[in-house]
Amino acid sequence: MDEPEPREREKTGPRETGLRERKRRRMYQEVSDTAVRLFLERGFDAVSVAEVAAAAGISKPTLFRYFPAKEDLVLHRIADHEGEAARVVAGEPDPVDALRRHFLAGLERRDPVTGLNDHPQVLAFHGLLYGTPSLVARAYRHQERSEAALAEALGGDLDARLAAGQIVAVQRVLAVDNWRRIAAGEKVADVAPGAVRAAERAFGRLAEGLRGIAGPGAPAESGETR
Repeated sequence: MDEPEPREREKTGPRETGLRERKRRRMYQEVSDTAVRLFLERGFDAVSVAEVAAAAGISKPTLFRYFPAKEDLVLHRIADHEGEAARVVAGEPDPVDALRRHFLAGLERRDPVTGLNDHPQVLAFHGLLYGTPSLVARAYRHQERSEAALAEALGGDLDARLAAGQIVAVQRVLAVDNWRRIAAGEKVADVAPGAVRAAERAFGRLAEGLRGIAGPGAPAESGETR
């Protein structure tokens, strides 16, 4: 991989901006993929950042410019999900129901983020993530950013922050439980029905406890209780 120049020439056209953005994303993905491959082959702690940089064909300083911490090389794969919950509730009158439907749709399509996926590479990646203490700790920062984005989408006040914390925790617990069952040898087809029931039950309880929480797109409260 060619090492990116420290500074790009100033360009103003949307075409050049789009090209530069695609190049940047491709670089991120390629370096992350290289790192994850090495970590899965030899273990996270056994591979140095210098080795990842050499394998990716870039310098160590360049790698750190794009990935400030070694753990970020792994967590890049789930970085796109940081603002997902916030995007889902945007403009929704019932944010909890919108997230319930979104999670159930993820289970239906076997989205790896729900834990309901038995592809060998997905299982290996989750084993790396959940089995490495420093990655688990770094993943909590990802979770905190997800909570913050969701809380802002729900209104940004204390009630919104409390709701966001509960919602993100429910999603994480459901996903980890699904992954653990599959990693223990259960078939996806056997886990799926219980995963759907668990999600329905969990989001149902959230709906009861968070009644009245509404996103910015919801109509104003009339003062009547539901």
